[in-house]
Amino acid sequence: MKKRVQALAVAVIFVGGFGGMKLIEAAGQETEEKEVVDTRPVVSVEPLSTVDYTITIESFGEVQPLEQTRLASQVSGEVTSWHPNFVPGGVIPRGEVLFTIEKDAYEAAVLLAEANVQRAYADLIQEQAQAKVAENEAKNLPPARVTDLYLRKPQLLSAQAAYKSAKAQLQIAQRDLANCEVRAPYDALVINRNIGVGDFVSTGTVAATLNNIEVAEVTFPIAGFDRPFVSQNMIAKPAIISQVNQPGTIDAVLHRDLGIVDESTRMTHFVARIEDPYALKSQKPVVKFGSYVSVTFDGMTLQDVYKVPQELVNNRKLWMVDDEGKLFSHDVTVIRENGAYFMIQADSQISQPVVMTLPEYPQTGMEVKVSAEPSTKVDSDDGLIVSRNQQ
Repeated sequence: MKKRVQALAVAVIFVGGFGGMKLIEAAGQETEEKEVVDTRPVVSVEPLSTVDYTITIESFGEVQPLEQTRLASQVSGEVTSWHPNFVPGGVIPRGEVLFTIEKDAYEAAVLLAEANVQRAYADLIQEQAQAKVAENEAKNLPPARVTDLYLRKPQLLSAQAAYKSAKAQLQIAQRDLANCEVRAPYDALVINRNIGVGDFVSTGTVAATLNNIEVAEVTFPIAGFDRPFVSQNMIAKPAIISQVNQPGTIDAVLHRDLGIVDESTRMTHFVARIEDPYALKSQKPVVKFGSYVSVTFDGMTLQDVYKVPQELVNNRKLWMVDDEGKLFSHDVTVIRENGAYFMIQADSQISQPVVMTLPEYPQTGMEVKVSAEPSTKVDSDDGLIVSRNQQ
């Protein structure tokens, strides 16, 4: 009897253990079925909108004077004085006297020329009177006896020529006297000075080198990939000059195309002009000759293009999500790369929302989960790259 009880107890324990194991296994399967994980990558999408985008073109160049003059004396003589700013680096306004040459001999020449003019004029008046007398007397003479010599026409012409010659000599003497004061031909920056007080200068002696600071020019290249976006009517259009590592900007004007393609770089070159670069007549920043500057101006305006961040374009493909929640790509034409953005040609086939956050390895047909959160991407002009989703 005792053995039967023990056998029964063993059987109960075995059956209970087996049943418990089955219950635990069933519960594990049920939990496992309930905890199925969604492994689809989450993406955000938004529809594209076309924009009109003006291309900004930037290049670099060196500031140079519009003209440089090797100033020479037009008369000879001793230098008696010079302007306090007539030193290298000095700035002298247009019309200021740079230096003066001794005037005594030239003042005497003017007096002598004035005397010659008065003498010639007196002779002319006398000859005119004699010609008038001869003309009156000729009225009573036979025509055969009245000649040009009798009427004193040659003598009158000679007197008139002498008077004109005397006036011309006076003008030359006055010019030479005025040239004793050598003046700045424009607002000038003195590059060097070769004379001093007491020096004797001859006609044609180079006294100094001056740079014109009324206008400066910047010659800058246009790269081949930028050239198609430069407008044909760009002349006289505004440009912005920025100095490297210097605050502030300076207004400029696009002045001309140099008209050739550089043989070594295959680039074309344009010229921008800066008014009053040394700020003599304004409060704008000074831009000195020899400065390396950037030149920025507006090129062509692209009509109806998509402006999208470069990271959204993978191998010239734009990724979208179809109605079944699967990724697919579409080949796009990139018209222009500008900073962190691509300008893409508008395409009617881009009708589905564009993926704004690509998976790490996007594949055609990949199932994705579209996020309900709207994208917050904004372009550099504080305008939306794409239109917002209305969710």
